[in-house]
Amino acid sequence: MKKLVLILTITMSLAVSQNVKAQGTIVDVAVGNKDFSTLVAALKAADLVTALQGDGPFTVFAPTNEAFAKIDSNTLNSLLEAKNKMALANILKYHVVSGKLTATDVVAALKKGNGKVELKALNGESLTVMQKDEKIWLKDSKGNYSEIVATDVMGSNGVIHVIDTVVMPK
Repeated sequence: MKKLVLILTITMSLAVSQNVKAQGTIVDVAVGNKDFSTLVAALKAADLVTALQGDGPFTVFAPTNEAFAKIDSNTLNSLLEAKNKMALANILKYHVVSGKLTATDVVAALKKGNGKVELKALNGESLTVMQKDEKIWLKDSKGNYSEIVATDVMGSNGVIHVIDTVVMPK
């Protein structure tokens, strides 16, 4: 009986470790999720795929397709054009923080910061993470809010937290 339990434990451990490896980078995770197809298209248009496949670690506040749908379609289509690559890259880098911040890390920082903490995004600007109405929100530099609706989607080089609105830099 002990041998059977040991064999099952080893088998389950191998299966879990293979799933973690198969998950891939945060870009691979996004590519594998249909709710991030607009984000993936934007990353490709801004030439950021390779950068986000790097070692990291990164924390990505990833807008869903529904979040991108809140942007005027003409504006979004314009951002995806080659001539606006730098503006798009700036917006996307505003969604990425260096380091791996899990939900537990964010909650601990919020407690330490009395319900508010500032994070420096890869574009050099600050995002404010705050707790309000028993939810966790991002506040962008323009004063707009985005709710963090899912947390701790792990990749081999970082973590994704899903947000419901695209945050915008200055």
